[in-house]
Order: sequence, then C-alpha cells, then structure tokens
Amino acid sequence: MQVVVDDLLTNCDLSGKGSLTLLLHGWGDNLKGLRLLHSELAKDHQVLSIDLPGFGNTDAPKTVWSLDNYAYFVANVIKKLELSEPEIVIGHSNGGALAIRAISLNILDPKKLVLIAASGVRNDKTARRVALQVLAKTGNAATIWMPERYRDALRKSLYGAAGSDLLVMPQLEETFKKTVRQDVQKDAKLITIPTLLIYAKKDEAVPIAYGRRFHELIKGSTLKEVDDSGHFIHLDQSEKVLELIEGFINNNNA
Repeated sequence: MQVVVDDLLTNCDLSGKGSLTLLLHGWGDNLKGLRLLHSELAKDHQVLSIDLPGFGNTDAPKTVWSLDNYAYFVANVIKKLELSEPEIVIGHSNGGALAIRAISLNILDPKKLVLIAASGVRNDKTARRVALQVLAKTGNAATIWMPERYRDALRKSLYGAAGSDLLVMPQLEETFKKTVRQDVQKDAKLITIPTLLIYAKKDEAVPIAYGRRFHELIKGSTLKEVDDSGHFIHLDQSEKVLELIEGFINNNNA
C-alpha cells in the first residue's frame, strides 16, 4: 500500500492480525529484503514493513536526514495507518541502529527488540570505516557490503527501470554520510526491554564484535552468534533466524 507521510509518498506492507510487529530494513535495502520474515511472522502477528525514505518505492527525503528524522518518520507512518504501538521491533543493519535510537528517544515504545546484524558502533578508526566514508561519495555505497548474489537484484529495485542512481541526489548522499556516522552506543545503554541480538560470525560489514558490544551495553540482552552466514543472516540462515525470533517472541527467551 502507499500513503503520504511527511509529504513523502511512502510504500509499506501491512498484513496479519494481532499485536503489531515492525520490521526496519538497512541502508540500501528495502522491505522486499525482509519479505520472508514478514510473511512468516504475519501468520501469528500483524506485521508492518516500510520502505524507508530513499529506498524501494518511497520518495527520498527532501533534506539531509539523520537517524532521528527516520525515527520520527516511522512513528508518523504508524500514526497515519492508525495502528497501535508496535509490541515487537525488528531491525536489520542500519535498521537496527534506527530502532535503538528511536527507542532511546521514546519515539517507539515496544515491549521487545530484535537486532539482526545491527550497526551503530561508529567510533572505530579502522580502514573499513575510512573506506566507507570515501564510498559514501560514490553511487556504489548503497550496496557495497552485499553479497554479489543480492547486489544486482537490489540495485535494480533501488534504481528502477529508468536506471537512475538514487545516490546522485545530493541530499541522499549527505544523509548516507550523516546516518552511517551516527553512533548509538549511548542510546543502547538506555534500552531496558528484552532484546535479542543475532549476529553472523562471518559478517564483514558489521563485525561480530559489534554484537558483543551491544550485548554488554543492553542489560539482560541475549546474543546469538550464527555460523555460515554473512551480513544478510535473515536470507542466508532464514530458518535459523526465524526460529530464534519466534522463540524470543513467544517465550521471552531465544
């Protein structure tokens, strides 16, 4: 479905019945990347997936945005659709950093949080971070960390039939640089709800060390480290990830 939120034509997918579960994709992805999780969780819950501004079929923001802007936007989508507060928030990669920030600011107030390869540890000075800042100036930044088998299909969905590169728009390029530099470690310390952390041991985009760091910061959180997967754990190990999430939701213990 499409609705207008904050003057942006917004694409989202809402299905299922029951308590609301919110899915937030990462930078360069869109709601299609979380479709399998969405369809499985919608069997027992109402599930909302959103194409965040600048991705999928949602308009790009008209100004430079931070995680805070995205957080308020997500809250406004929920309000626009006249939905209740989500009981579960699930965020992948930058969507996880967004979830942490939104909850710390009380923009979202779920009962449980699931972070899948969540980013947001931004204060290291490794070559990877330097490279990422450089790549933010190019049209390849959105998909640089993706496995090759996902990259081409995602680029097509991002850029559309006309072949336009979303990152040539100055405001989105600057949004990318501003967003990926926003550290949420202090925000994570404010999280008090049950939290499940799912990280892949072979993730080169968001190292397993980030998951361990968030595990230290979020009191009472549960960390699950998954073998044989890269950054897109929910695609590489979909059954395992779904099992962990359902166990966490149903039993408050993954």
